[in-house]
Amino acid sequence: MFDGFIRAAALTPKIRVADCAFNGAKICQLIDEAYENGAKILVFPELCITGYTCGDLFWQDKLLAEAKHELYHIIFHMNGKQALVFVGLPWEKDGKLYNVAAVISEGKLLGLVPKHYLPNYNEFYEMRHFTPGSGKVDWVEFEGRPVPFGMNQLFCCKGMDGLCVAAELCEDLWAANPPSTAHALAGANVIVNLSASDEATGKRPYREALISNQSARLLCGYVYASAGDGESTQDLVFGGHNLIAENGHILAESEQFATGAVYADFDIKRLIAERRRMTTFEPQGAQDYEKVRFRLELEETVLNRTFDPKPFVPSGKTEREERCEEILMLQALGLKKRMEHTGAKSVVVGISGGLDSTLALLVMTKACDMLGLPRDTMTAVTMPGFGTTDRTYSNACELARRLGAELREVDIRDAVNQHFRDIGHDASEHDVTYENSQARERTQVLMDIANKKGGLVVGTGDMSELALGWATYNGDHMSMYGVNCSVPKTLVRHLVRYYADTCGDETVSRILCDVLDTPVSPELLPPKDGEISQRTEDLVGPYELHDFFLYYMLRFGYAPRKIFRVAKLAFAGAYDEETILKWLKIFYQRFFSQQFKRSCVPDGPKVGTVALSPRGDLRMPSDACVRTWMTELNTIKVSE
Repeated sequence: MFDGFIRAAALTPKIRVADCAFNGAKICQLIDEAYENGAKILVFPELCITGYTCGDLFWQDKLLAEAKHELYHIIFHMNGKQALVFVGLPWEKDGKLYNVAAVISEGKLLGLVPKHYLPNYNEFYEMRHFTPGSGKVDWVEFEGRPVPFGMNQLFCCKGMDGLCVAAELCEDLWAANPPSTAHALAGANVIVNLSASDEATGKRPYREALISNQSARLLCGYVYASAGDGESTQDLVFGGHNLIAENGHILAESEQFATGAVYADFDIKRLIAERRRMTTFEPQGAQDYEKVRFRLELEETVLNRTFDPKPFVPSGKTEREERCEEILMLQALGLKKRMEHTGAKSVVVGISGGLDSTLALLVMTKACDMLGLPRDTMTAVTMPGFGTTDRTYSNACELARRLGAELREVDIRDAVNQHFRDIGHDASEHDVTYENSQARERTQVLMDIANKKGGLVVGTGDMSELALGWATYNGDHMSMYGVNCSVPKTLVRHLVRYYADTCGDETVSRILCDVLDTPVSPELLPPKDGEISQRTEDLVGPYELHDFFLYYMLRFGYAPRKIFRVAKLAFAGAYDEETILKWLKIFYQRFFSQQFKRSCVPDGPKVGTVALSPRGDLRMPSDACVRTWMTELNTIKVSE
């Protein structure tokens, strides 16, 4: 449970209708199994102690008494077990019968939550037997102890800060105004649903969508446990369709027509961070709720949850291609609007034969096509310097020609050497001045060509470079519109690959594939034996690691220790712990120290959920101190 992780289980026991002793034994068996598997939130189906399909047997005193008796056995079975268990049974109160969820922990009955919306249509006739529950909490007695009874109950954890659980039952979720909405606004970040939803053609995907969407709307974890094998098949079949979702994503789902358990690990701190970020999530109504405390001792959760090492890149081919097409369209539409608004007669880009400038040129091509402009509206400028290699030079020139851009070459070496003489720099000293002088000279060339042509300079830098500050201030850092500004490096590669696969031009495709095979480099240092001598990832670290760090730091507010923990899982077998920790420290140092570059970046389109614009997603002071984050990083030991 460290770092906000907690395991939940949705459990469907095999039952016998109206055989409470048999059902209670099966429930206890599944409790033991789930507890051994580290689950701390255990959810069983609606009316599972008696069975949902008892019909008019619910009016029998004997059945109601046996259900309570078996509840006592289940409570006793929970002695010494630190977990929160929800089981369903009928409960008589003030001469009326209610369909309730009994909430149990450590051998105590903590509360009884009644169902509010009782279906009485089609195959359902619950109002024949049950009375709708009320939000108002009053008290009943069980085994000599007062127990809260009502819908408005929050089960809050002592020991795991922030964990707050609430319950609804089956049809409650299907209603236009589910109780879970009020529960979440009152503070619940995990909703459990005890259900008995029979199967019918097409119902399974509807149920999936319903639960997924509710967890997204409420920014919560959602555990849904449904009745299955053993319920009466007189008219219906129950499939035991269990689901666990978190903020719109289904984490675990049972097979169709199965009994047993499904497990998933919630990230409670992630949910809390999402609610904190979403200003339209407005807490309300907590004063109308009874807060019931339960205890969990903090312990390590061995995570079953997986973390995609490329969180910006969809793993499925179809989804990835759809995402690439959408992003290219967003980039092109952003540039199209800027060209229309400014009346630009040309768009100018510096091309290097690398990934970023290649993507920018492809976006410019798409924008010009949208505007119905001839492609020679684009001016592609190659500016050979001290580190330019034949491979990148020829790829840049050939691609520009093939796409129909006007190709211009401006060799910057003489101008930079003159600059070295002007400022008294020794050209044999290959330091940061040697490198940045070339980058700034290139930017000056592009700006002045754009002025001559009445055009705009299109920036090529990507979001990963912005995050690390891997750009020359007032060099490649500057442009008149940055089309790649919110595209991470790990995604740039897929966008170029997608264009290569779909452009329908064999020559363009061949060039793009060679660009993809070229090492990432600014090419500011002289080559060795004609090959690139300066590899960016050797200097600042692997971009796939940095993109992973960036995603979890900005998107979910993860602390350094938690990022390290999940990175070890995501990159197991690819990077050892020492390597991950080394580059994580570099990431934080650079991210904080380089904010001044991001504070004055050009306009550019946001394309994803993480962006670094100082006018939009990241309003961070340029002189913020990294000490708090580095202090935590410096306490991390490998194999932790």
